[in-house]
Amino acid sequence: MIIRIDQKSEEPLYLQLRGQIIAAIATGELEPGAALPSVRALASDLGINLHTVNKAYAVLRDEGYVLMRGRSGAYIADPCEDDRADRAQIELAKMEDGLFELALAHRARGGSWGEFLECAQRQAARAYGAGERSDVPDARAADDARGTDGESAVSCEPALGGGAW
Repeated sequence: MIIRIDQKSEEPLYLQLRGQIIAAIATGELEPGAALPSVRALASDLGINLHTVNKAYAVLRDEGYVLMRGRSGAYIADPCEDDRADRAQIELAKMEDGLFELALAHRARGGSWGEFLECAQRQAARAYGAGERSDVPDARAADDARGTDGESAVSCEPALGGGAW
């Protein structure tokens, strides 16, 4: 797994680390039971403070992505285990609240419902590898059905970061 951190980013380093570990879990690069590098080793490899890595691991643990096994270290949690099901429901509710807040912000900036849905669909396609799936609707076909040209006034592409691990 390659971790890239951007020291110049406004996003805190621990959140950059958290986001990349979650992405690696989502894409199957990190599977349930896989060990993560020790806090000290990862901090050393990335050239960051070990407390930063520890905070990222603690957040991942609190969110149910990682299990901490004492001195054995951090491991990727199995989302199918019974004790993780409740946590998954809590996180789903948080995600829905987050989507609601994003939709409100988009609307407040004058964005339309359709633009928000198109942007959300593109990001979901990125997350699920739309090129590999046949069940993802074609956004251009949906645009054609509405009579639009497929252009959006609002960009939803994230910025890419710098340094690598």
